[in-house]
Amino acid sequence: MAKLSIRDIELTGKKLFIRVDFNVPLNDDLQITDDTRIVATLPTLKYALDKGAAVILASHLGRPKGKVNPKYSIKPVVARLAELLEKELGKKVPVAFASDCVGPEAESAAKALKSGEVLVLENLRFHAEEEANDPAFAKQLAGLAEIYVNDAFGSAHRAHASTEGITHFVKPAVAGLLMEKEITYLGKALEAPEKPFVAIIGGSKISGKIDVISNLLDKVDTLVIVGGMAYTFQRALGVATGKSLVEEDKIEMAKDALAKAKAKGVNLLLPVDNILADAFDANANTQQWDCAKDFPADWQGLDIGPKSIAAIEAVVASAKTIVWNGPAGVFEFEKFAVGTNAIAKAVAANKAAISIIGGGDSVSAINKTGLADQITHISTGGGASLEFLEGKKLPGVVALTEK
Repeated sequence: MAKLSIRDIELTGKKLFIRVDFNVPLNDDLQITDDTRIVATLPTLKYALDKGAAVILASHLGRPKGKVNPKYSIKPVVARLAELLEKELGKKVPVAFASDCVGPEAESAAKALKSGEVLVLENLRFHAEEEANDPAFAKQLAGLAEIYVNDAFGSAHRAHASTEGITHFVKPAVAGLLMEKEITYLGKALEAPEKPFVAIIGGSKISGKIDVISNLLDKVDTLVIVGGMAYTFQRALGVATGKSLVEEDKIEMAKDALAKAKAKGVNLLLPVDNILADAFDANANTQQWDCAKDFPADWQGLDIGPKSIAAIEAVVASAKTIVWNGPAGVFEFEKFAVGTNAIAKAVAANKAAISIIGGGDSVSAINKTGLADQITHISTGGGASLEFLEGKKLPGVVALTEK
Protein backbone atom coordinates (compact mmCIF):
# COMPACT_ATOMS: atom_id res chain seq x y z
CA MET A 1 0.00 0.00 0.00
CA ALA A 2 1.44 3.36 -1.07
CA LYS A 3 -0.18 5.32 1.77
CA LEU A 4 1.07 5.72 5.33
CA SER A 5 -0.62 3.41 7.79
CA ILE A 6 -1.16 3.83 11.53
CA ARG A 7 1.58 1.16 11.89
CA ASP A 8 4.15 3.49 10.29
CA ILE A 9 4.06 6.28 12.89
CA GLU A 10 4.87 6.92 16.54
CA LEU A 11 1.64 7.07 18.58
CA THR A 12 2.76 7.23 22.23
CA GLY A 13 1.35 10.29 23.96
CA LYS A 14 -0.25 11.53 20.72
CA LYS A 15 -3.84 12.69 20.19
CA LEU A 16 -5.47 10.90 17.26
CA PHE A 17 -8.53 12.07 15.34
CA ILE A 18 -9.91 8.80 13.92
CA ARG A 19 -12.67 9.01 11.31
CA VAL A 20 -14.68 5.83 11.86
CA ASP A 21 -17.86 4.46 10.33
CA PHE A 22 -20.34 4.20 13.20
CA ASN A 23 -23.31 4.59 10.84
CA VAL A 24 -25.11 1.73 12.59
CA PRO A 25 -28.81 0.82 12.36
CA LEU A 26 -30.92 1.86 15.35
CA ASN A 27 -34.44 0.73 16.26
CA ASP A 28 -37.28 3.03 17.44
CA ASP A 29 -35.92 2.86 21.00
CA LEU A 30 -32.52 4.03 19.65
CA GLN A 31 -30.95 0.65 20.42
CA ILE A 32 -28.23 -0.61 18.05
CA THR A 33 -29.55 -3.56 16.02
CA ASP A 34 -26.25 -4.46 14.30
CA ASP A 35 -22.82 -3.49 15.67
CA THR A 36 -20.75 -4.94 12.77
CA ARG A 37 -19.31 -1.53 11.87
CA ILE A 38 -18.22 -0.83 15.44
CA VAL A 39 -16.60 -4.27 15.72
CA ALA A 40 -14.75 -3.67 12.43
CA THR A 41 -12.88 -0.69 13.93
CA LEU A 42 -11.75 -2.49 17.11
CA PRO A 43 -8.34 -3.63 15.76
CA THR A 44 -7.41 0.00 14.98
CA LEU A 45 -8.68 1.27 18.33
CA LYS A 46 -6.89 -1.50 20.26
CA TYR A 47 -3.67 -0.80 18.35
CA ALA A 48 -3.82 2.95 19.10
CA LEU A 49 -4.72 2.49 22.80
CA ASP A 50 -2.07 -0.21 23.31
CA LYS A 51 0.51 2.23 21.90
CA GLY A 52 -0.51 4.87 24.45
CA ALA A 53 -2.48 7.25 22.23
CA ALA A 54 -5.50 9.33 23.20
CA VAL A 55 -8.30 8.61 20.74
CA ILE A 56 -10.96 11.00 19.41
CA LEU A 57 -13.62 9.28 17.29
CA ALA A 58 -15.81 11.00 14.70
CA SER A 59 -18.54 9.57 12.48
CA HIS A 60 -21.79 10.37 10.76
CA LEU A 61 -25.01 8.45 11.41
CA GLY A 62 -27.97 8.52 9.05
CA ARG A 63 -29.00 11.57 7.05
CA PRO A 64 -29.80 14.41 9.46
CA LYS A 65 -29.33 16.91 6.58
CA GLY A 66 -27.09 19.35 8.41
CA LYS A 67 -29.41 19.85 11.41
CA VAL A 68 -29.33 18.54 14.97
CA ASN A 69 -31.77 15.63 15.22
CA PRO A 70 -31.79 13.45 18.40
CA LYS A 71 -32.95 10.48 16.28
CA TYR A 72 -29.50 10.47 14.65
CA SER A 73 -27.37 11.02 17.75
CA ILE A 74 -24.16 8.98 18.01
CA LYS A 75 -24.70 8.72 21.79
CA PRO A 76 -26.16 5.15 21.74
CA VAL A 77 -22.81 3.97 20.33
CA VAL A 78 -20.87 5.07 23.43
CA ALA A 79 -22.06 2.36 25.86
CA ARG A 80 -21.75 -0.39 23.22
CA LEU A 81 -18.26 0.77 22.26
CA ALA A 82 -17.16 0.77 25.93
CA GLU A 83 -18.42 -2.85 26.30
CA LEU A 84 -16.66 -4.00 23.13
CA LEU A 85 -13.38 -2.27 24.04
CA GLU A 86 -13.40 -3.81 27.53
CA LYS A 87 -13.82 -7.24 25.94
CA GLU A 88 -11.13 -6.53 23.32
CA LEU A 89 -8.52 -5.07 25.70
CA GLY A 90 -9.42 -7.08 28.81
CA LYS A 91 -9.79 -3.90 30.88
CA LYS A 92 -12.15 -0.94 31.31
CA VAL A 93 -11.48 1.92 28.88
CA PRO A 94 -12.84 5.39 29.70
CA VAL A 95 -15.16 6.41 26.82
CA ALA A 96 -16.46 9.99 27.03
CA PHE A 97 -19.01 11.73 24.78
CA ALA A 98 -19.07 15.31 23.50
CA SER A 99 -22.48 16.61 22.46
CA ASP A 100 -20.95 18.41 19.46
CA CYS A 101 -18.05 17.64 17.15
CA VAL A 102 -16.69 21.22 17.09
CA GLY A 103 -16.90 24.21 19.43
CA PRO A 104 -16.02 24.76 23.11
CA GLU A 105 -17.29 21.45 24.53
CA ALA A 106 -15.49 19.31 21.94
CA GLU A 107 -12.32 21.41 22.32
CA SER A 108 -12.18 21.21 26.12
CA ALA A 109 -13.00 17.46 26.12
CA ALA A 110 -10.26 16.83 23.52
CA LYS A 111 -7.78 18.95 25.49
CA ALA A 112 -8.50 17.02 28.71
CA LEU A 113 -8.18 13.61 27.04
CA LYS A 114 -5.31 11.46 28.32
CA SER A 115 -3.42 8.50 26.84
CA GLY A 116 -5.53 5.34 26.85
CA GLU A 117 -8.80 7.30 26.88
CA VAL A 118 -11.47 7.62 24.19
CA LEU A 119 -13.70 10.55 23.25
CA VAL A 120 -16.67 10.08 20.90
CA LEU A 121 -17.85 13.22 19.11
CA GLU A 122 -21.49 13.88 18.17
CA ASN A 123 -22.71 13.24 14.59
CA LEU A 124 -20.57 15.14 12.05
CA ARG A 125 -23.59 15.59 9.79
CA PHE A 126 -25.40 17.72 12.36
CA HIS A 127 -23.35 20.42 10.59
CA ALA A 128 -24.09 21.09 6.89
CA GLU A 129 -20.40 22.08 6.56
CA GLU A 130 -19.37 18.39 6.85
CA GLU A 131 -20.90 17.29 3.54
CA ALA A 132 -20.03 20.64 1.94
CA ASN A 133 -16.35 19.97 2.81
CA ASP A 134 -16.14 23.45 4.33
CA PRO A 135 -12.47 24.37 5.04
CA ALA A 136 -13.21 26.35 8.23
CA PHE A 137 -15.16 23.40 9.66
CA ALA A 138 -12.41 20.96 8.59
CA LYS A 139 -9.84 23.18 10.32
CA GLN A 140 -11.89 23.09 13.55
CA LEU A 141 -11.95 19.29 13.44
CA ALA A 142 -8.20 19.20 12.75
CA GLY A 143 -7.54 21.46 15.75
CA LEU A 144 -8.67 18.70 18.13
CA ALA A 145 -5.71 16.36 17.44
CA GLU A 146 -2.12 15.95 16.20
CA ILE A 147 -2.58 12.98 13.85
CA TYR A 148 -5.43 12.11 11.48
CA VAL A 149 -6.44 8.48 10.91
CA ASN A 150 -9.08 7.44 8.39
CA ASP A 151 -10.60 4.05 9.18
CA ALA A 152 -13.94 4.69 7.45
CA PHE A 153 -13.59 3.03 4.05
CA GLY A 154 -17.37 3.17 3.64
CA SER A 155 -17.13 6.98 3.48
CA ALA A 156 -13.87 7.21 1.51
CA HIS A 157 -15.67 7.84 -1.80
CA ARG A 158 -17.06 11.10 -0.40
CA ALA A 159 -14.96 14.29 -0.29
CA HIS A 160 -16.31 15.55 3.04
CA ALA A 161 -14.68 17.74 5.70
CA SER A 162 -13.86 14.73 7.91
CA THR A 163 -12.56 12.53 5.06
CA GLU A 164 -10.74 14.96 2.76
CA GLY A 165 -10.82 18.55 4.04
CA ILE A 166 -9.25 17.77 7.42
CA THR A 167 -6.11 16.32 5.77
CA HIS A 168 -5.12 19.83 4.61
CA PHE A 169 -4.79 20.95 8.25
CA VAL A 170 -3.34 17.97 10.11
CA LYS A 171 -0.40 15.83 9.03
CA PRO A 172 0.32 13.00 8.87
CA ALA A 173 -2.98 11.65 7.56
CA VAL A 174 -2.79 7.86 7.76
CA ALA A 175 -4.91 4.78 7.09
CA GLY A 176 -6.33 2.81 10.00
CA LEU A 177 -6.02 -1.00 9.96
CA LEU A 178 -9.47 -1.51 8.43
CA MET A 179 -8.82 1.07 5.70
CA GLU A 180 -5.39 -0.50 5.08
CA LYS A 181 -6.98 -3.94 4.71
CA GLU A 182 -9.62 -2.64 2.26
CA ILE A 183 -7.05 -0.86 0.08
CA THR A 184 -4.67 -3.83 0.19
CA TYR A 185 -7.18 -6.52 -0.82
CA LEU A 186 -9.23 -4.52 -3.33
CA GLY A 187 -6.03 -2.99 -4.74
CA LYS A 188 -4.37 -6.38 -5.18
CA ALA A 189 -7.48 -7.77 -6.92
CA LEU A 190 -7.38 -4.93 -9.43
CA GLU A 191 -3.63 -4.41 -9.86
CA ALA A 192 -2.04 -7.85 -9.49
CA PRO A 193 -4.68 -10.57 -9.10
CA GLU A 194 -3.65 -14.20 -8.92
CA LYS A 195 -5.14 -15.95 -11.95
CA PRO A 196 -7.67 -17.29 -12.78
CA PHE A 197 -9.55 -14.17 -11.64
CA VAL A 198 -13.34 -14.62 -11.42
CA ALA A 199 -15.72 -11.73 -10.70
CA ILE A 200 -19.40 -12.32 -9.92
CA ILE A 201 -21.55 -9.23 -10.36
CA GLY A 202 -25.22 -9.36 -9.40
CA GLY A 203 -28.02 -7.16 -8.20
CA SER A 204 -31.08 -5.72 -9.83
CA LYS A 205 -29.76 -3.10 -12.21
CA ILE A 206 -27.02 -2.88 -14.80
CA SER A 207 -27.04 0.94 -14.55
CA GLY A 208 -25.35 1.01 -11.14
CA LYS A 209 -22.67 -1.46 -12.16
CA ILE A 210 -21.91 -0.93 -15.86
CA ASP A 211 -18.65 0.92 -15.03
CA VAL A 212 -17.62 -1.92 -12.70
CA ILE A 213 -18.35 -4.46 -15.47
CA SER A 214 -16.41 -2.42 -18.02
CA ASN A 215 -13.37 -2.02 -15.73
CA LEU A 216 -13.40 -5.70 -14.69
CA LEU A 217 -13.49 -6.87 -18.31
CA ASP A 218 -9.91 -5.54 -18.56
CA LYS A 219 -8.80 -7.64 -15.59
CA VAL A 220 -10.76 -10.89 -15.21
CA ASP A 221 -10.66 -14.32 -16.84
CA THR A 222 -14.35 -14.98 -16.15
CA LEU A 223 -17.12 -12.47 -15.46
CA VAL A 224 -20.32 -13.97 -14.08
CA ILE A 225 -23.49 -11.87 -14.44
CA VAL A 226 -26.45 -12.78 -12.21
CA GLY A 227 -29.44 -11.07 -10.60
CA GLY A 228 -31.92 -8.77 -12.30
CA MET A 229 -29.25 -7.27 -14.55
CA ALA A 230 -28.83 -10.63 -16.32
CA TYR A 231 -32.25 -10.15 -17.99
CA THR A 232 -31.04 -6.98 -19.70
CA PHE A 233 -28.15 -9.07 -21.08
CA GLN A 234 -30.56 -11.77 -22.22
CA ARG A 235 -32.60 -9.15 -24.05
CA ALA A 236 -29.34 -7.99 -25.67
CA LEU A 237 -29.00 -11.57 -26.97
CA GLY A 238 -32.52 -11.38 -28.44
CA VAL A 239 -34.35 -13.48 -25.85
CA ALA A 240 -37.78 -12.28 -24.60
CA THR A 241 -37.81 -12.19 -20.79
CA GLY A 242 -41.51 -11.89 -19.91
CA LYS A 243 -42.15 -9.65 -16.92
CA SER A 244 -38.54 -9.89 -15.67
CA LEU A 245 -36.77 -6.72 -14.62
CA VAL A 246 -35.16 -5.17 -17.71
CA GLU A 247 -33.64 -1.73 -18.24
CA GLU A 248 -34.73 -1.05 -21.80
CA ASP A 249 -32.35 1.92 -22.13
CA LYS A 250 -29.37 -0.24 -21.11
CA ILE A 251 -29.76 -3.04 -23.68
CA GLU A 252 -27.15 -1.36 -25.93
CA MET A 253 -24.74 -1.14 -22.97
CA ALA A 254 -25.19 -4.86 -22.40
CA LYS A 255 -24.47 -5.50 -26.11
CA ASP A 256 -21.28 -3.43 -25.81
CA ALA A 257 -20.18 -5.41 -22.74
CA LEU A 258 -20.80 -8.71 -24.58
CA ALA A 259 -18.75 -7.45 -27.54
CA LYS A 260 -15.92 -6.24 -25.27
CA ALA A 261 -15.81 -9.60 -23.46
CA LYS A 262 -15.54 -11.41 -26.80
CA ALA A 263 -12.79 -9.07 -28.04
CA LYS A 264 -10.81 -9.48 -24.78
CA GLY A 265 -11.25 -13.26 -24.67
CA VAL A 266 -13.09 -13.02 -21.34
CA ASN A 267 -15.51 -15.81 -20.47
CA LEU A 268 -18.75 -13.85 -19.80
CA LEU A 269 -20.99 -16.29 -18.02
CA LEU A 270 -24.74 -15.59 -18.07
CA PRO A 271 -27.39 -17.82 -16.44
CA VAL A 272 -28.33 -20.84 -18.58
CA ASP A 273 -31.51 -21.53 -16.64
CA ASN A 274 -33.74 -19.48 -14.36
CA ILE A 275 -36.40 -19.99 -11.75
CA LEU A 276 -39.46 -18.17 -13.12
CA ALA A 277 -42.35 -17.01 -10.95
CA ASP A 278 -45.91 -16.07 -11.87
CA ALA A 279 -45.78 -13.11 -9.44
CA PHE A 280 -43.27 -11.06 -7.46
CA ASP A 281 -44.21 -12.83 -4.27
CA ALA A 282 -42.51 -14.99 -1.66
CA ASN A 283 -45.09 -17.76 -2.28
CA ALA A 284 -45.41 -17.47 -6.08
CA ASN A 285 -45.74 -20.53 -8.32
CA THR A 286 -42.41 -21.36 -9.98
CA GLN A 287 -40.93 -23.25 -12.90
CA GLN A 288 -37.38 -23.90 -14.08
CA TRP A 289 -36.77 -22.36 -17.51
CA ASP A 290 -34.04 -22.65 -20.14
CA CYS A 291 -32.59 -19.18 -20.80
CA ALA A 292 -32.12 -19.82 -24.51
CA LYS A 293 -35.94 -19.86 -24.97
CA ASP A 294 -38.30 -16.87 -24.77
CA PHE A 295 -39.89 -16.61 -21.32
CA PRO A 296 -43.69 -16.98 -21.02
CA ALA A 297 -45.15 -13.46 -21.26
CA ASP A 298 -46.67 -13.32 -17.74
CA TRP A 299 -43.75 -14.89 -15.86
CA GLN A 300 -40.61 -13.28 -14.43
CA GLY A 301 -37.17 -14.55 -13.45
CA LEU A 302 -36.49 -14.28 -9.71
CA ASP A 303 -33.48 -16.57 -9.27
CA ILE A 304 -30.92 -18.63 -11.20
CA GLY A 305 -31.58 -22.32 -11.79
CA PRO A 306 -29.59 -25.47 -10.87
CA LYS A 307 -27.62 -25.64 -14.17
CA SER A 308 -26.51 -22.03 -13.73
CA ILE A 309 -25.49 -22.77 -10.13
CA ALA A 310 -23.41 -25.76 -11.27
CA ALA A 311 -21.68 -23.66 -13.97
CA ILE A 312 -20.82 -20.92 -11.45
CA GLU A 313 -19.61 -23.47 -8.86
CA ALA A 314 -17.25 -24.93 -11.48
CA VAL A 315 -15.55 -21.59 -12.37
CA VAL A 316 -15.40 -20.51 -8.71
CA ALA A 317 -13.78 -23.81 -7.66
CA SER A 318 -10.79 -23.29 -9.97
CA ALA A 319 -10.33 -19.54 -9.28
CA LYS A 320 -7.37 -18.02 -7.44
CA THR A 321 -8.98 -14.56 -6.99
CA ILE A 322 -12.75 -14.10 -6.51
CA VAL A 323 -14.63 -10.81 -6.24
CA TRP A 324 -18.37 -11.04 -5.57
CA ASN A 325 -20.74 -8.08 -5.44
CA GLY A 326 -24.52 -8.46 -5.64
CA PRO A 327 -27.10 -11.26 -5.20
CA ALA A 328 -28.23 -13.80 -7.82
CA GLY A 329 -31.95 -13.49 -7.17
CA VAL A 330 -34.64 -11.90 -5.01
CA PHE A 331 -32.63 -12.74 -1.94
CA GLU A 332 -35.25 -11.32 0.49
CA PHE A 333 -37.61 -14.20 -0.38
CA GLU A 334 -36.33 -17.53 0.98
CA LYS A 335 -37.63 -19.38 -2.09
CA PHE A 336 -35.49 -17.21 -4.40
CA ALA A 337 -32.33 -17.07 -2.26
CA VAL A 338 -31.11 -20.49 -3.45
CA GLY A 339 -28.73 -19.12 -6.09
CA THR A 340 -27.25 -16.44 -3.81
CA ASN A 341 -26.71 -18.94 -0.98
CA ALA A 342 -25.09 -21.43 -3.39
CA ILE A 343 -22.64 -18.74 -4.56
CA ALA A 344 -21.83 -17.87 -0.93
CA LYS A 345 -21.06 -21.53 -0.20
CA ALA A 346 -19.01 -21.97 -3.39
CA VAL A 347 -16.87 -18.90 -2.66
CA ALA A 348 -16.29 -19.97 0.95
CA ALA A 349 -15.41 -23.53 -0.14
CA ASN A 350 -12.45 -22.39 -2.28
CA LYS A 351 -9.74 -22.18 0.38
CA ALA A 352 -6.98 -21.68 -2.20
CA ALA A 353 -8.39 -18.39 -3.50
CA ILE A 354 -8.30 -14.82 -2.24
CA SER A 355 -12.01 -14.06 -1.87
CA ILE A 356 -13.42 -10.56 -1.56
CA ILE A 357 -17.10 -9.82 -0.97
CA GLY A 358 -18.69 -6.37 -1.12
CA GLY A 359 -22.21 -4.96 -1.28
CA GLY A 360 -24.89 -5.24 1.41
CA ASP A 361 -26.83 -8.24 0.04
CA SER A 362 -23.76 -10.37 -0.68
CA VAL A 363 -22.44 -9.62 2.81
CA SER A 364 -25.86 -10.49 4.33
CA ALA A 365 -25.86 -13.76 2.38
CA ILE A 366 -22.42 -14.79 3.58
CA ASN A 367 -23.33 -13.84 7.17
CA LYS A 368 -26.60 -15.77 6.93
CA THR A 369 -24.82 -18.93 5.75
CA GLY A 370 -22.43 -18.61 8.70
CA LEU A 371 -19.39 -18.75 6.40
CA ALA A 372 -18.07 -15.19 6.84
CA ASP A 373 -14.95 -16.43 8.64
CA GLN A 374 -14.00 -18.44 5.54
CA ILE A 375 -13.82 -15.37 3.29
CA THR A 376 -10.47 -13.56 2.92
CA HIS A 377 -11.97 -10.08 3.03
CA ILE A 378 -15.50 -8.72 3.48
CA SER A 379 -15.63 -5.09 2.42
CA THR A 380 -17.31 -2.64 4.79
CA GLY A 381 -18.05 -0.09 2.06
CA GLY A 382 -20.81 -0.81 -0.44
CA GLY A 383 -20.60 2.35 -2.54
CA ALA A 384 -16.88 2.81 -1.88
CA SER A 385 -15.97 -0.76 -2.90
CA LEU A 386 -18.04 -0.39 -6.10
CA GLU A 387 -16.27 2.85 -7.02
CA PHE A 388 -12.92 1.22 -6.24
CA LEU A 389 -13.83 -1.68 -8.56
CA GLU A 390 -14.80 0.87 -11.22
CA GLY A 391 -11.21 2.11 -11.07
CA LYS A 392 -12.20 5.47 -9.59
CA LYS A 393 -9.92 7.34 -7.21
CA LEU A 394 -11.53 7.63 -3.76
CA PRO A 395 -11.07 11.15 -2.30
CA GLY A 396 -10.64 9.83 1.26
CA VAL A 397 -7.83 7.52 0.12
CA VAL A 398 -6.13 10.02 -2.22
CA ALA A 399 -5.98 12.54 0.66
CA LEU A 400 -3.86 10.27 2.87
CA THR A 401 -0.11 10.90 3.22
CA GLU A 402 2.12 8.96 0.79
CA LYS A 403 4.63 6.54 2.32
